[in-house]
Amino acid sequence: MIRRLYVEKRPGLRCEEEGLLRDLRAVPGVRGLTGLRLLKRYDVEGLGEADFARAVHTVFSEPPVDEVCYELPVDPGQTVLAVEYLPGQFDQRADSAAQCLQMQTQGERPRVASAVVYLLEGCLDARALAAIKRYLINPVEAREAGLALPDSLQTPVSIPEPPPVLSGFRQMDAARVPGFLAEHELAMDADDLAVCQKYFVREGRDPSLSELKVLDTYWSDHCRHTTFLTHINKVDCADPVIRATLEDYLVTRKALDTQKPFTLMDVATIAARALKRQGKLTELDESEEVNACTLRLAVDTPAGPEDWLVLFKNETHNHPTEIEPFGGAATCIGGAIRDPLSARAYVYAGMRVTGAADPNRPLEDTLPGKLPQRQITQKAAAGFSSYGNQIGVATGCVREIYHPGFVAKRMECGAVMGAVRAADVRRERPLPGDRVLLVGGRTGRDGIGGASGSSLAHTTESVSTAAAQVQKGNAPEERKLQRLFLNPEATRLIKRCNDFGAGGVSVAIGELADGLDIDLDAVPVKYAGLTGTELAISESQERMAVVVAPGDVGRFIRLCDAENLECTAVAEVTALPRLVMRHRGRVIVDLARDFLNENGARKNTDIVIKPASYHPRQQAEGFGQAIRERMQDLNGAFQQGLVERFDSTIGAGTLLFPLGGKYRATAPCAMAHSLPVPGGTRTASFMSFGYDPYISSQSPYHGAYLAVVEAVCRLLAAGAPWGAIYLSHQEYFPRLGADPARWGMPLASLLGAFRAQMELGCAAIGGKDSMSGSFEHLDVPPTLISFAVTVGDRERVVSPELKGDGHPLVWLRPQRGADGLPLASSLEEIFHQLAGLMDEGLVLACMVPGRLGAGHALAQMALGNRIGVQVDSGIPLSDLFDEAHGSFLVELSRQADAGLPLGRTIAAPELAFGTERLALDELAALSGLVLADIFPVCAGEGAEAAPPIASSGRRAVSGPSIARPRVLIPVFPGTNCEEDCAAALRRAGALPEIFLVRNLTSQAVRESIRAFARALGQAQVLLIPGGFSGGDEPDGSGKFITALLRARPVHEALLELLNTRKGLVGGICNGFQALVKTGLLPDGVPGVLGPGSPTLSMNRIARHQSQLVNVRITSTLSPWFSRYEVGQVRSLPVSSGEGRFLCSEQQAAALAAAGQIAAQYCDSQGRPSMDIRDNPSGSVFAVEALTSPDGRVMGRMGHAERMLDGLYRNVPTTGEDPLFLGMVDYFR
Repeated sequence: MIRRLYVEKRPGLRCEEEGLLRDLRAVPGVRGLTGLRLLKRYDVEGLGEADFARAVHTVFSEPPVDEVCYELPVDPGQTVLAVEYLPGQFDQRADSAAQCLQMQTQGERPRVASAVVYLLEGCLDARALAAIKRYLINPVEAREAGLALPDSLQTPVSIPEPPPVLSGFRQMDAARVPGFLAEHELAMDADDLAVCQKYFVREGRDPSLSELKVLDTYWSDHCRHTTFLTHINKVDCADPVIRATLEDYLVTRKALDTQKPFTLMDVATIAARALKRQGKLTELDESEEVNACTLRLAVDTPAGPEDWLVLFKNETHNHPTEIEPFGGAATCIGGAIRDPLSARAYVYAGMRVTGAADPNRPLEDTLPGKLPQRQITQKAAAGFSSYGNQIGVATGCVREIYHPGFVAKRMECGAVMGAVRAADVRRERPLPGDRVLLVGGRTGRDGIGGASGSSLAHTTESVSTAAAQVQKGNAPEERKLQRLFLNPEATRLIKRCNDFGAGGVSVAIGELADGLDIDLDAVPVKYAGLTGTELAISESQERMAVVVAPGDVGRFIRLCDAENLECTAVAEVTALPRLVMRHRGRVIVDLARDFLNENGARKNTDIVIKPASYHPRQQAEGFGQAIRERMQDLNGAFQQGLVERFDSTIGAGTLLFPLGGKYRATAPCAMAHSLPVPGGTRTASFMSFGYDPYISSQSPYHGAYLAVVEAVCRLLAAGAPWGAIYLSHQEYFPRLGADPARWGMPLASLLGAFRAQMELGCAAIGGKDSMSGSFEHLDVPPTLISFAVTVGDRERVVSPELKGDGHPLVWLRPQRGADGLPLASSLEEIFHQLAGLMDEGLVLACMVPGRLGAGHALAQMALGNRIGVQVDSGIPLSDLFDEAHGSFLVELSRQADAGLPLGRTIAAPELAFGTERLALDELAALSGLVLADIFPVCAGEGAEAAPPIASSGRRAVSGPSIARPRVLIPVFPGTNCEEDCAAALRRAGALPEIFLVRNLTSQAVRESIRAFARALGQAQVLLIPGGFSGGDEPDGSGKFITALLRARPVHEALLELLNTRKGLVGGICNGFQALVKTGLLPDGVPGVLGPGSPTLSMNRIARHQSQLVNVRITSTLSPWFSRYEVGQVRSLPVSSGEGRFLCSEQQAAALAAAGQIAAQYCDSQGRPSMDIRDNPSGSVFAVEALTSPDGRVMGRMGHAERMLDGLYRNVPTTGEDPLFLGMVDYFR
């Protein structure tokens, strides 16, 4: 039996509907839409009546914020539109609901289907309704849903037919080839197909369709870099500067005596080989297993120096994000994470660099076959941030770059940092008999054809039929893989590992060894009915293929089970060098390794490089006008509303906050993080990027050279050491076809990068190419992003916001050559000069200007702390606004003989040049308006009065005397703060125990509940950490946690902890949400929520908010808060989408009177505030932390575990938070 219900937010909480209504009214063709209601629909099968009734208000809805009905509440005149995911697409809401239901019932997992129902009000004609449907339904991922109750949620299963053998393939003539390629949707060309024909002639048989699909995937440009490996016959270069670099490259080839053909790949990688020959790149770690760029370094640890591997990787998902922005961007960061993760590294930091056309353009300008730029931009930001936030990667840099060329195809690029102790990594060549295990997520139809599809140029028609090509991300599943690889016992069993990205089983497992026998029937599936071909090439995410010795299989599977991960043996390494796949008793793929490695037909091309046209001089009519124009330029404007979506503080290692200064208005030049060394370290990683599409469009050669220079300069400006910098490049170019002049773009770009690497002595040791940036007649700008990485001392970190008035400003500028580029010798000189100033401790702030000039960079430096600048009026105006790559603007603590005197900092918050004065507040307002409609920072709130200050004194209270209280930390699917909390508890003197809740089967659920209750019986404290339990679904946070806490054994153990043993309970962020939704807060006892109960709900701005806030301590009655003082102001990171505390005025007054409001959001002066800049969630009464009446149950939104001395050095903070010290004091 299927049971159905509808859930709708209560009036006053319908911010999602309000925003959507505004968006729909702006859609061309939508007339007469006067109102909108939005309901979540759930269909449930396999759940009894009593369990369903209980789940209505514990899983599917929350009485304080939701209304529930069982029939669709349609009023006369309303139009009903229901939308659901396409069959086979991952639906996190339905999946999380099913998991919560299983945790609650402890039985088999029921089936759940979800949909969104829109009730459209007003007089809508057919054209308006069609326009609304086009906006709401992306056919790549969703479809219009029926309104009738289905007979069953069970997907009909048909036994798949074996893949057909393509009879006559060997005899097929050239005339039939184009039709054959089109019929079977193959990305390979006629030459590749001819190679296949010759191979199967030698094999004496025709291929199966599966074999051709595997070959098409394996040989795709995405997987095998076909374009980059095309042989270059000759180059006609009309530019003398580029020709000179080409000759240098050819000389370098000769010096290396390379036998490799002349290809784009060789140009991209030769600098690393040449510099290594010179004795440089000594930190480079090389092995047969190539997962990510890898450095081997001595790292400072509490036990002394240790060898660690530091890894970095960049990734793009341009095509998937263009056609399905949320899923494409989510799996971009997911894919970037999996590469170093497959090398057994813990991924701790990330960067997002994206490219878009102007998102402010009217929706009617949208091209046929395209989504609106606004929609792509917003949904991509939501997807990338959602995945990264859930898995727990601190995003230290977020930058969207705008250029009209990106209307052809979006650029979605991510880069990540990972690290692992070298002794915990085992790398061995697999031996015959070794087993291949598939770990993690199950296989479905999502992502099928993604590798080959992303390698194609796209048209209006192809975009609309690409539904299966976009993978769906499941971040909680990947978080489990992160946890597994934190365990050295697991990583030391792994001989080799590969992540499942492009190509699925055929590539991820197919690359592990020369000989493999794969049992596709053993591959775990999301649903039945997949064909052998689908199993072979599906790109379902969150999976790893690991090779272990036969005797280690059982042990490794047990370790996976302990981490709530599925692990299945699916293949065996064989001595015979062939890739064999079996399905349903048949061999459907049997390919020789030598043939697979041919990568198809050899491609050849001639190349023509046109003369470059680089013009570094910029027009400037006047100081004030030039500054205002640049602050309102799309690429010079504030991106605060975008940046704040991304969690930047998780991991408690962020050294530079993404927005610096008191006013959070100056972005650092690089991201910097402490390495994830247990016990802490002084060793920090630095990562930056360089890229400007406007320069690259003028000259790909100059653009690439300056990208490298900019990336290196940004590292140095952040305090990184000069001399051990490594690069990774992201190339993104239009589809090249057979036009030699189009091939000239990437070759010129790579030659520019080659020159920069050789001149600066730093090499690209990895990269990623994407060579299909075209849509019909439109092309993306020629793109080479240079990512730069190094490690250094965290104590040397420098940020660019000005620090105080009365300080000299100097400009370190390199000399330029006749080609307009900085002279290498001059660059090296100023690099050493800057390092010398830093060594002397004279550098207070440092900024790297770019295309918008030094004037714009000065404004950026000034805005963070609103410290003004008096610019030396003797500096030519043109100098201030010309492109200034390779230079540094430096604030010094005292005068020094360095660079060009630029002026002085002043107390007045203004930029002054001659007689002109520009107020910094005016510039901030101008810049903030540019993208305010796309990435809002305000929630439309009125001028609410600040709530009255609640104050309570100290209560003398103590618990049982225990030297090191045991703290139980539960980990649910989606929890991501457990390690941070455990580290903070150890520092405070507690004994943390991490308990992982398992729920793969009903038996695992029951075992977990019993084991958790026993563990709670041995603990003195329960601390529920932050994260996204169940992905904060279904439509609400903390539901998975509350399902566990309500289980009878856990419920009884919790009461015994509080009432009998006088223990403590705490919850941070997601944990706070769960405590409120179980009634433990504010009442101190578990209960059932009603419509008037206090709760936590969606932030007022209707998105995730990651900020550093000030909180005022208002009560120290709780032992958790015993180390604070009433009235004290503390700084804390917050990162949540549902942190808005809601209660009535009467309830708030009672809580305040009882001293249960422990902390309130406040401004810098300590005044409680409802301003979104101070209170980002919009919590009523500015509540940040709450306690039970006796103070022993505590919940707060602020991440006290992330507040350590030495972090967030570019913003004012109060240092390490004493929350956990107070907890430990209670037991002493």
